[in-house]
Amino acid sequence: MAEDYLTDDEQLEVVKHAIVEYAPWIIGGVFVGAALFFGYRYYQSYTDGQALKAATQFSAMTAALQVNDHARSRQIAEALIKGYAGSPYADQAQLTLARLELDDGHADKAIAPLTQVMNGSKDTELRQIARLRLARILTDQGKPDEAIRTLADPIPPSFAARYHEVRGDAYFVKNEVAHAVTEYQAALAAADSGGIDASLLELKIEDLGAVPAPAAKAPSIDTPNKVKP
Repeated sequence: MAEDYLTDDEQLEVVKHAIVEYAPWIIGGVFVGAALFFGYRYYQSYTDGQALKAATQFSAMTAALQVNDHARSRQIAEALIKGYAGSPYADQAQLTLARLELDDGHADKAIAPLTQVMNGSKDTELRQIARLRLARILTDQGKPDEAIRTLADPIPPSFAARYHEVRGDAYFVKNEVAHAVTEYQAALAAADSGGIDASLLELKIEDLGAVPAPAAKAPSIDTPNKVKP
């Protein structure tokens, strides 16, 4: 039935009406999409630029450390912490400040930056490094109980040897020899994966009158005898 179909002129009128009705929404959508696209590009460019600046400052801080320029190292570290808070560069800067305080004989002042990294870093490994360094300082300050509590969390496998060694040192300070030996033995058992000096651990154990536990050996596989033809 012809009346069910629109003529060419009528179809054109329908299209014109749709354009007039929906044009503002279409144009608005185009502008929003463009704004989002260029906004993302700007943000990405800004982020990359900030990361490059932080990396450049970090390199300068490292170079200053290598020549023992503590004043310059401290200045850059503080700038990184202020300008790039929450980034790995700020965490490294906090660790650097702690190192500088230790080198300058101010162990008490190293506690705050180490605690900041231990509690606030997004990097799991940096948190564990800060935790270990803090525990060592507390042990050296004659606060072994605090050191042991600092290392009371579940031990990450890759840090097991160092955790056990520092806890052994803390128990040694407490004069709890049996506990110290137990921790040193555990550290010795994990020494290969922990990257620490096994010979030093053995000396610590022997100094306490104990015998280092032999390293576990992999079971040998016997080669079956060949049957003679």
